[in-house]
Amino acid sequence: MRPVSIHTAAWRYPGSFADANFNFGHYQRFIETLERGGFDAFFMADHLAVMNMPMPALKRSATVSSFDPLTLLPALAVTTKHIGLIATASTTYNEPYHVARKFASLDHISGGRAGWNVVTSTNPDEALNFGFDHHMEHDERYVRAREFYDVVTGLWDSWADDAFVRDQETGIYFDPDKLRVIDHDGPHLKVRGPLNIARPIQGWPVIVQAGASEAGRQLAAETAEVVFGGANNLDDAKAYYTDLKERMRRCGRSADQLKILPGAFVVIGESIAEAHAKKAQLDNLVHPDSGIATLSVLLGTDVSKFDLDGPLPEIAESNASRSGQHKLINMATRDELTVGQLAQYVGGSFSTLEIVGTPMTIADTMEEWFESHGCDGFNIMFPYLPQGLDDFVDKIIPELQRRGLFRNEYEGATLRENLGLQRPPDNFSN
Repeated sequence: MRPVSIHTAAWRYPGSFADANFNFGHYQRFIETLERGGFDAFFMADHLAVMNMPMPALKRSATVSSFDPLTLLPALAVTTKHIGLIATASTTYNEPYHVARKFASLDHISGGRAGWNVVTSTNPDEALNFGFDHHMEHDERYVRAREFYDVVTGLWDSWADDAFVRDQETGIYFDPDKLRVIDHDGPHLKVRGPLNIARPIQGWPVIVQAGASEAGRQLAAETAEVVFGGANNLDDAKAYYTDLKERMRRCGRSADQLKILPGAFVVIGESIAEAHAKKAQLDNLVHPDSGIATLSVLLGTDVSKFDLDGPLPEIAESNASRSGQHKLINMATRDELTVGQLAQYVGGSFSTLEIVGTPMTIADTMEEWFESHGCDGFNIMFPYLPQGLDDFVDKIIPELQRRGLFRNEYEGATLRENLGLQRPPDNFSN
């Protein structure tokens, strides 16, 4: 949910809630529908600045306002029982103690359903909101992120699972032998600890990432339990899947302890023609200013100066997301797209996988990707709300269940249990 749909024009589609990204009642409706459908988790993307777009494009974007995820998700936790709650928190412009405490709190409030999407900020305007003139360099951001992860997980392990004895007879509240101070002093971070909240119900909230650059892949192989992939064709998805799982093995991790979920933008129709007509109607609501601005952000360069009817010229490497930049350059070359065509494409779905069709054909594609080891599941992106979400839960989920590809009920009480992930043991276990 970015904040409710990835498509630039979703808020304009007939029947959509124009204020959905800043209306708590709508979020409640959406997450209750997701839970009815058996979704693993509700994922809330986030940015720490208004998107760095020219005003002609920015004024058309619904992403200028959204709730803080770690304020929203605890509120949604009390209206749901099973669905996971994943929030983005940047390692670039946060402190690890804050992040550790907030996610531990969310895990306790939700009964063990929290997940942390670990990101390094890419929007250069975020730096300006935190006292810096420029972003930290790309590779250095990942070095800090790796250290940040170590500190946060170390803080979650401040207490043994059974540290809080709360013995009313003796007056002993906790066992001092089951408390650990991390005393971390590294190149980027200095944190004493301990965390002033009990160990999370899941041990650690589920660790989620989306990096696809060389540095991002390595960080994911070392630390992630869920990865949101960005492949938009099966060959690329299989190559990414194989690479990441092999990196895990080299790190001494079991490959089944990482779930790779490519983003899937799904448009459903009673016929293939109807589905494509819905997609065309939605794309036609994207103003050209939005497409050009979005492409500029993703490529890290001003696209408006290029010939829109010509091929994409050579693009210099920038301090933006390198994996996203490379994917678009490769797509433009492979599909022989003009700059204008590429801008129109990303103005809608941000170059992710698009599955447009009937419930049967959509399920066919999902099954093929899964059975071909292109993914372990999908990060579903809805084209518009509420109809796109309702259609998926009412039409796609039953078809996947009929094929034995999706659950009929939740397997456990925690997000880890539902994803089939191990619970990290505490530092005090024998």
